[in-house]
Amino acid sequence: MVAVNRSSTWRLYFNRGSLPFWGVHVAAIVGVALLGWSWTGLALAIALYVARMFFVTAGYHRYFSHRSFKTSRVGQAVLAFLTQTCMQRGVLWWAATHRHHHRNSDELDDIHSPRQRGFWYAHVGWSTSPASEARRPEEVRDLAKFPELVAIDRAKHLPGILLAAVLLLVGGAHALVWGFFVSTVLLWHGTFTINSLSHVIGSRRYDTSDDSRNHWALALLTLGEGWHNNHHYYQSSCRQGFYWWEIDVTYYVLRALAALGLVWDVRKPPGHVRDGRPVRAAIPVAAPAPAAPAPPASVDRLAA
Repeated sequence: MVAVNRSSTWRLYFNRGSLPFWGVHVAAIVGVALLGWSWTGLALAIALYVARMFFVTAGYHRYFSHRSFKTSRVGQAVLAFLTQTCMQRGVLWWAATHRHHHRNSDELDDIHSPRQRGFWYAHVGWSTSPASEARRPEEVRDLAKFPELVAIDRAKHLPGILLAAVLLLVGGAHALVWGFFVSTVLLWHGTFTINSLSHVIGSRRYDTSDDSRNHWALALLTLGEGWHNNHHYYQSSCRQGFYWWEIDVTYYVLRALAALGLVWDVRKPPGHVRDGRPVRAAIPVAAPAPAAPAPPASVDRLAA
């Protein structure tokens, strides 16, 4: 494990850059305390959690990070805007950070590895640390060629702020507290379980070089992202629940959108990859798939 200077550990979690993150937590707690418990408020929080978790998984992760399905240029821009209502920074930053993670998964350069830096750092500390602001433009050249994506990425918090404003106008303080603040806190920590718990608990179907694991409960919580060992084994697949009994809600919704013609080329793992048979050539994480992609030489690593 990487040594951490305990005298300065608090600065990783509490610093000027982390004030908005903790401010949303405080607003959620204080807001509920002042307004009182509400079952309708909880229902609103869960509904917006599920809706926005879809944009985390389909937008930030499966589209912008892995390009595991295709859509139009207009669809791409709309997806970027809706994805950033999740308040997890810009889509280019998210994709670059995630691609860097895959290239260094559970190694010293992995920014959120429980193996290297401990559970709580992998769950929260990496995101509140000033080191998380690194841009890594070399990882997202394929995305940065679209000026509209660059503009949306720069306005990283604007979509979320607009969502909060709409909730306030439509439903007052009740909708703002439950639909935005409570829902956002739940969404953040639901997403963070994939960085932390999915490298600690669960089973390993595939012998990857990292600690990625599959866990059904995390898959339900994150609409399919909990099949994390599957994903690390074959990253270019949009379908992360490789077998019919592995529930992957994000994949089901994308298949429905494909039936409507809004997205297409929604990738699945080839049978010989899913069943663990040897394969021949690696598929880069960011490149669009050819009509019949060549299977990778080492499915647990990205192409150089």
